[in-house]
Amino acid sequence: MEYTEEILVERATNTKIHDVDFSNLAFGKIFSDHMFVCDYEGGKWQQPKIVPYQPFSLEPAAKIFHYGQSIFEGMKAYRDADGSVFLFRPMDNCKRMNISAKRLAMPEIPEDYFMNGLKELLKIEKDWIPTAEGSALYIRPFMFATGHGFHASPADTYKFVIAFAPSGPYFTGKVNVLIEEKYSRAANGGVGYAKAGGNYAGQFYPTHLAKERGYHQVIWTDDTTHEYIEEAGAMNIFVRINDTLLTVPTSERILDGVTRKSILKIAEDEGIAVEVRKIKVAELIEAAENGSLMELFGAGTAAVVSQISAFGYKGKDYKLPELKDTFGARLKKRITDIQTNKIEDPFGWRVKVC
Repeated sequence: MEYTEEILVERATNTKIHDVDFSNLAFGKIFSDHMFVCDYEGGKWQQPKIVPYQPFSLEPAAKIFHYGQSIFEGMKAYRDADGSVFLFRPMDNCKRMNISAKRLAMPEIPEDYFMNGLKELLKIEKDWIPTAEGSALYIRPFMFATGHGFHASPADTYKFVIAFAPSGPYFTGKVNVLIEEKYSRAANGGVGYAKAGGNYAGQFYPTHLAKERGYHQVIWTDDTTHEYIEEAGAMNIFVRINDTLLTVPTSERILDGVTRKSILKIAEDEGIAVEVRKIKVAELIEAAENGSLMELFGAGTAAVVSQISAFGYKGKDYKLPELKDTFGARLKKRITDIQTNKIEDPFGWRVKVC
């Protein structure tokens, strides 16, 4: 498939931007004036459009409501001190979205279609990009089934959308997590490696139970034995034992995170010892008890790096040491400095839009 259609643009008659307090942004609560939309019908993508942000009208029998064909991505856009607009590794998100689409029997999106729509929308909405420290324009590309019918089969029509939300930090303060012993995020042969909406819906109940016990999030373990750690909430997980940084390999159960890949590359570039291997819960407990566990953090687009201050397991809590200079903070700073054009980008990750 190739992107050949021009994008039709319908401008909003009024802007909401003057009602927004950009110095006090929650995450994903406020939305910009426009969105990119395109429908898939008759076996092909139709006329792409940029239209005012607005609700959708769907039939009660739309298959998204019944069979859950829904995928999404998470990205961010940044402005530097001169006002130029940048994306960070956008093609990785595009490729991963098509991996998700294929797994859920949905139509794949042409790469130039994805990128052209995103860039044109950014040019229109560039004033919505916040510049305060820790903030960015969160980008949500998503696709869902609009075809209707109660028969359990893939839909024949879909809608692809890109919407923007100027956002502040995802997490603030210390994060306390619980190692999950019963529930699983994903299983072998399932859709854990895809960014499917149902993956996240399935996390909410175990996370709610953890919050009732005083924790903020859960550390997911493998679906068979619960002996190995896999992810931290909706993020990839990193462990620092002494001066070695560990993370688990991607698999059918674990998302191939863009931030995860960036951290591994930067750590290698900075001479930090890195191991990508399975990590037993028992190894984590032993390291916490003998004092070699230095750091535990989640990594993802929304938070970049979220330091974990303590974790619970089998009724016991383990505190992480309070270090002045952490790998997590160091790696986060280098990533965000690349994203905001404050330092050189030797990896070619930063993409200028305008």
